[in-house]
Amino acid sequence: MNIFFGTDGWRGLIDKEVNERSIEIVAQAFADYLNENHQSASAAIGFDGRKKSELFARIFAEVLSGNGIKVFLSDRIIPTPSLSFIVKHKSLSAGVMITASHNPPVYNGVKFKASYGGPFLTEETAKVEQLLNKNSIKRNNELITKENFLIDYFNQLENLVDFELIRRSRLKILIDSMGGAGTDLIERILLTHNIPAKSIYSTPNDKFFGRLAEPIEKNLKPLSDELKTNDYSLGLATDGDADRCGVMLDDGSWLSAQETILLLADFCINKKKFRGNIIKTSSVTDKLKTFFESNQRKVIDVQVGFKYITEVMIKQNVAFGCEESGGFGYGVHIPERDGILSALFMIEMLADSGFNKLSEYVNHKRKIFGELFYDRVDLNYEKPDRNELLPQLYKKYIDKLGDYKVVFVKPFYSSRNIVNGLKYFLEGSNRWLLIRSSETEPIVRIYAEGQSKEEVKKLLEFGRKLFN
Repeated sequence: MNIFFGTDGWRGLIDKEVNERSIEIVAQAFADYLNENHQSASAAIGFDGRKKSELFARIFAEVLSGNGIKVFLSDRIIPTPSLSFIVKHKSLSAGVMITASHNPPVYNGVKFKASYGGPFLTEETAKVEQLLNKNSIKRNNELITKENFLIDYFNQLENLVDFELIRRSRLKILIDSMGGAGTDLIERILLTHNIPAKSIYSTPNDKFFGRLAEPIEKNLKPLSDELKTNDYSLGLATDGDADRCGVMLDDGSWLSAQETILLLADFCINKKKFRGNIIKTSSVTDKLKTFFESNQRKVIDVQVGFKYITEVMIKQNVAFGCEESGGFGYGVHIPERDGILSALFMIEMLADSGFNKLSEYVNHKRKIFGELFYDRVDLNYEKPDRNELLPQLYKKYIDKLGDYKVVFVKPFYSSRNIVNGLKYFLEGSNRWLLIRSSETEPIVRIYAEGQSKEEVKKLLEFGRKLFN
């Protein structure tokens, strides 16, 4: 059986690839890894609402227990960030989340969490992979304790969010959990403080009610329709395992992840007064540098993928970490994406602004930040030389892209130390072109930011031509 680990654990088709036998194999390798690297190893295990997630979590727990590892097993469906928090809060060796995140419902998988409460780094995942099928599987339930992880997680949120400010603001809040692990958690947290909120699709559903559980515009028509027909202040959505957050304005229109990032960065730095650097994946707007970089604070570009943000968050003081796909993390919390906390921060941000509608606040902020022009295209590239394209391109000296002078080129490297991303910084502010080749799919991704829609369109076309 072929089991391959990607940038955030292992995912595959339920029954065909992810089944009781393959879960046992991965669990045994993980147990061997923990026992090699930790004395008196311990782990927390959580699961989402996908088909067989709870079963797979129990099997994983039994294998760890059979190998002498103390296991805390969630007694209910939980979001990934609550599992990550528990690992750090209880000072455990590691954590395991049974989920396929925002992938289609025919998938399931496993995410590994390290003792610091964030994703495994590449080299640690590789160590687990090398242990697959090395030892016979041992299973029992002697060292398993079932627990409600949400209690400690909710207490953490109480320390981070100003619920009294939200209560006084009288905002009307709508949440779409998309049938995922976010369930009605945000609504319940708010209701504890007498803050009215409404959830839709809050019951976990292994088919996500016929949608893809990724909180992006094309998947959020139900949220948009509800916002258009009723009087709300804003709309929020979380993905399949609730580590990502999507935002809609009160009129049912989409707020891009790039603008969401600008607003959250502004809130973290200027309102919450979080100290530290801002870490962003290379595909995130460079307006963060324009508005938030200073002598005291750096804005640092990393490879696309939240684990690269985590690598920096565990080494230095970080205020905010962000990626283009809706994953946001906070140094005061855990080095991990948290869609629940991000949604609550968006609510607190609006409550603090004095505006009652997110659209009003966004229009106010656009006068300060200006309009943001960004786009991305995915090119199908079936030729076998896909992973050689960018190393060859990096060796070429490209001093101009169309009318724009290239000021600097930054390479990004894969886990195998091969160039798989190139970012061309062009003259002028907030003007760049990023090209990435996928290691797993026949796709080349091209991203651009510029000063107008037309400029972005031109930059993307320049990117296409580099592959002709």
